[in-house]
Amino acid sequence: MFSISKSVRINEAITASELRVIGPDGEQIGILSRSEALLEAERAGLDLIEISPQATPPVARIIDWGKYQYQRTKEQQRNRRNTTIVEIKQMRLGLKIGAHDLDIKLRKIREFLEAGHRVKIMVFFRGREMAHQELGYAMLDKIIEKLQDIATVEQKPIMAGKNLGIVVRSTVNAKAQNTSRHS
Repeated sequence: MFSISKSVRINEAITASELRVIGPDGEQIGILSRSEALLEAERAGLDLIEISPQATPPVARIIDWGKYQYQRTKEQQRNRRNTTIVEIKQMRLGLKIGAHDLDIKLRKIREFLEAGHRVKIMVFFRGREMAHQELGYAMLDKIIEKLQDIATVEQKPIMAGKNLGIVVRSTVNAKAQNTSRHS
């Protein structure tokens, strides 16, 4: 079950002396004292719930607590469902990679970018290859050139130990791609 914020105050738990009260139908009742607001809620057979405690005066609504809790849970579920998690995928390449192997890696990078992920491309150096770091930069330039129709460089090349890496992201709007897939 989803947790509802414990900071929501109900009925007698409300501490403010004055409250801006909203009725069960959404109409403004006005600014009432705490006791008057509780009395209004009791007359309606509903609960007084503090909606916005940081406002001056705090805003409270007369509503059924169970219904309010249910609506908040459903809203949290909708929000969780609509969020997209953008992962950083990683692709590692050796300095002596063959042309065909590079094409396969580039195809995989394109798939990641089309899915809306960011991709960290790492060129790793072995042993004496460290003396020729310019070859790694040249390889990354070649990769960027081949991906320029779909990707843009988000993070410039950075040397980290024996790895040279960049981060690329899709230039195409991921949402536009998602809508075209679903139609």
